[in-house]
Amino acid sequence: MRYTGSDWKRSRRLGFSTLETNKELAKRPYGPGQHGNTRRKKNSEYGKQLIEKQKLRQMYGVNERQFRRLFMLALASKEVTGVAFMKLLESRLDNLVYRMGFARTRRGARQLVNHGHIEVNGKKLDIPSALLTVGDVVSVRENSKDLKVIKESLETLGTKVGWVEVDAEKLSGKYVREVERKELPQDITESQIVEYYNRKL
Repeated sequence: MRYTGSDWKRSRRLGFSTLETNKELAKRPYGPGQHGNTRRKKNSEYGKQLIEKQKLRQMYGVNERQFRRLFMLALASKEVTGVAFMKLLESRLDNLVYRMGFARTRRGARQLVNHGHIEVNGKKLDIPSALLTVGDVVSVRENSKDLKVIKESLETLGTKVGWVEVDAEKLSGKYVREVERKELPQDITESQIVEYYNRKL
């Protein structure tokens, strides 16, 4: 199941900013609830691996079945598995819609895609999990260009990322290159995630 609760609570529980803003941890950098600030027992190696998996999965808002499928694709690639895995997550349509600034969150981006407001290379695509390739063009459909949520999101767009180009006037963006590992959160240890799944294969 996909998590549908508070993003802030989720981030505090994991001790990691799933929204990549760090705002969730600014005031209370500990877990939610009355016992959130008490000392926790030391995690086992498996526990550490599970936490790293949850951090990455919750950041991208992907359910377990899709997450595992992407891991298996990364495992079959010629690249280092952990890096290939993160590149695949970044190439999802919902993530690229979010990265281009058409939605404030990945959850909002999924809704735009699900509701048919997005097209890829000139054709409507309503599958958030679709994997795009470098060179693909993502646009807001003509009859959706007046949507208030899209305009507001672009107006409040924070840091732009280097692997997409965006034309805010045309409400269009291009996936120009693969992301580099150094451009993604450094407080995720992808090798732990690889170990987590390797022990289950």
